[in-house]
This record gives sequence, C-alpha cells and structure tokens, in this order.
Amino acid sequence: QVQLVESGGGLVQPGGTLKLSCTASTSIVSANSMGWYRQAPGKERDLVARITKRAGTNYADSVKGRFTISRDNAKNTVYLQMNSLKPEDTAVYYCNVAGGSAYFTYDYWGQGTQVTVSS
Repeated sequence: QVQLVESGGGLVQPGGTLKLSCTASTSIVSANSMGWYRQAPGKERDLVARITKRAGTNYADSVKGRFTISRDNAKNTVYLQMNSLKPEDTAVYYCNVAGGSAYFTYDYWGQGTQVTVSS
C-alpha cells in the first residue's frame, strides 16, 4: 500500500558514521510514529529508534548517545544518524511507519538496508 524507500546503508569501519533515510510515498504527518528497527543474523528484529507525531523519541539502550532519529514532514522522510558505529551494529535496518486509531491501524515496513561495520 505505502512504499517506504530506504537509503544510506553500506560498509563502514568501527567508529565511522552513516546516515539512513526513509522516504514514504504518502504524507507522514498523521502517523503515530516512524522508526528504525534492525535484525542481525539469527536474532529478532528489534527497535533501534522511534519518533512520534509530537516529536518525542526513544532509543534502544545499546544506541543511546550514538544514534539520533529525526524527521522532515515536508519531505515525508525520517532519518537515522549513526555515529561511533560498532561491529555489533551490523544488521539489516528496516524503516517502519505506524498509525491509525483503535478502529483502524496501519503498520508499514521498508524492504531493509544493510549496514555492515567491520575493519
């Protein structure tokens, strides 16, 4: 239904930086939240960072102080700035948009972008 286009992944050395972008095919202004999740081989898909309609944020403990999530409603885009990257950050990163109400909800996912942190 809604296309989420992700970009910015790649290979980076430990301590390096990457910035992920996720652009939606429709307006995100009414979405309850936009976020980034990641899944490493053999592990569950876990929340990395989330930003709400009112610009509140939360982060996984493992990325606090290193990652920053932001959004640009005019561009229908959410970003994830990743600094001081570690090998354990290696994963496929997925963009998520969630919204709706008690009567109808939606939950859209991007296809994922690979982030590899290695020397």
